[in-house]
Amino acid sequence: MTQPLTAQQTDRIIEMAWEDRTPFEAILAQFGLAEAEVIVLMRRELKPASWRRWRERVQGRATKHQVKSAVDDARFKSNLQRSITRNKISKRS
Repeated sequence: MTQPLTAQQTDRIIEMAWEDRTPFEAILAQFGLAEAEVIVLMRRELKPASWRRWRERVQGRATKHQVKSAVDDARFKSNLQRSITRNKISKRS
């Protein structure tokens, strides 16, 4: 990445890296950081114990890599999703 990250961007990358179903490819697409760069960022930003816990959790986890993941879209989506607008649920008839 050519420009330094803001504190908000760094926080979001850390959040995405901790999420089980967010692949490293999503971080690359959104922030331009490859997996190795995310690992460096996490090592720099996390406390040593948190770093070790994160590495143990992520290492070998198939869902962190789109190619290895068998999960295409495991996110829950409500049946009412189409009727939700501006954070208000429309009345059902």
